[in-house]
Amino acid sequence: MLYRVERFEGDFAILELDAGKFTEKKRALLPENAKEGDLLEERNGKIFFAPDSGTLKRQVQDLEEELFK
Repeated sequence: MLYRVERFEGDFAILELDAGKFTEKKRALLPENAKEGDLLEERNGKIFFAPDSGTLKRQVQDLEEELFK
């Protein structure tokens, strides 16, 4: 399962699954240095930074910039 960190609310992270679908996870379950916009992957009940998340994050940022010009 892939997630994008939408925001943090107290001890919880609000994660985007698909456009418009969200879930929350305890912040302590995420990688220690996770921040808004990071792409994460859940495997076997553990959450990691998604492989190649840097490239995906840049693609998302580029699309957002195009949309909000």
